[in-house]
Amino acid sequence: MSFGKMPMANGFLRKNNFNREFFYNLEVGFCKKNYLFQINDHPKSPKIFSDNYPFFTSQSKYMTLHFEKYFFWLKKNNYINRFSNCIEIGSNDGTFLKNFKKNKIKCTGYEPAKNVVMHKNNKGLDVINNFFSYKNVSKNKKMKSKIDLICAANVICHIPDLNDLIKAIDYVLTKNGCFIFEEPYLGSMFRKNSYDQIYDAHVYMFSVHSIKKIFEEKGFVLLDAVPQTTHGGSMRYVVVRKNNNKMTKNLKKIIKQELKQKLNKLESCIKFKKQCTKSKINFYKKIVNLKKKGLKICGYAASAKSTTVLNYCKLNNNHIDYIADSTKEKVGKYTPGSHIPVVSIDYFRKNLPDVAIIFSWNHKMEIVSKEKEFKKKRGLWISHVKNV
Repeated sequence: MSFGKMPMANGFLRKNNFNREFFYNLEVGFCKKNYLFQINDHPKSPKIFSDNYPFFTSQSKYMTLHFEKYFFWLKKNNYINRFSNCIEIGSNDGTFLKNFKKNKIKCTGYEPAKNVVMHKNNKGLDVINNFFSYKNVSKNKKMKSKIDLICAANVICHIPDLNDLIKAIDYVLTKNGCFIFEEPYLGSMFRKNSYDQIYDAHVYMFSVHSIKKIFEEKGFVLLDAVPQTTHGGSMRYVVVRKNNNKMTKNLKKIIKQELKQKLNKLESCIKFKKQCTKSKINFYKKIVNLKKKGLKICGYAASAKSTTVLNYCKLNNNHIDYIADSTKEKVGKYTPGSHIPVVSIDYFRKNLPDVAIIFSWNHKMEIVSKEKEFKKKRGLWISHVKNV
């Protein structure tokens, strides 16, 4: 399936760079061998995780709280103790790492974006400014078979070479070690028709079936899967080396649910494709009709996901006046492809629109609770995602 000509999701730019903007064809496919839903051609240039990566986990109170709960879940289920030696892949600004330090558990973060590593939140934390790859970890012979837990959140789907990732995990993990990670879930995306989850950095959308198949081929087994509410529906996976461990009852239940939803078959993808086309037409018509009524329309949260929605639905600065965002690296720039000005949240509050498209729909409760004046004015929140 093609979503058409697409710019880089986080390619926010100045007006004088419009003519030099990078585009590629965003296509997705389904691999029948390992049930993997993925981008067909991952764009190699420009770099996705550059030195100006515009995302900081600590800006969301919801995600900060989520990582606290994630950490205590690890402790409660005996995946870590005070003697554990851990790694976090894609540690961003240290929001998750802080929980390990606070509880005096050794955890090293791997983070490729230099500007994120330099963030004040990472001060005093053990962070390596590099990708977690076999080439990088194998340089350190002291790390071989010494790591008890490797954890990650919302980053494994960004790694194009899963074979290399698993090779690196195999190199550092102890005999009884665990790899625990959570990612946006294919089943949730299909149910909600949240196609905005698909963009250049999101190479894969995993299901339990795909994770189970991929890791079994490399000498690992999927032990458990735990549904999460983050990112509009995610799944936490527990992977261990092949031994006597048996899959949990919970995992067996989710596998049955996936079979019912046909996540292991092309049929579910074809249904999703039809839903996307229908959603695209309906959302465009909705915006155009609101504009015809003379209403002022803006966007809220210039997320990477908004790039897919705007460009797929052919919406631009003729339809939407501005997009408000709290990330200083984006404010003053324009959205990729659609060229809508990005303004501060303060501007939004001083220039309240009639309609606000909530692009970070997965953080709706947090956003709506902050923007009480918009509600008082009887402003209308809308989204392309159903049941939000």
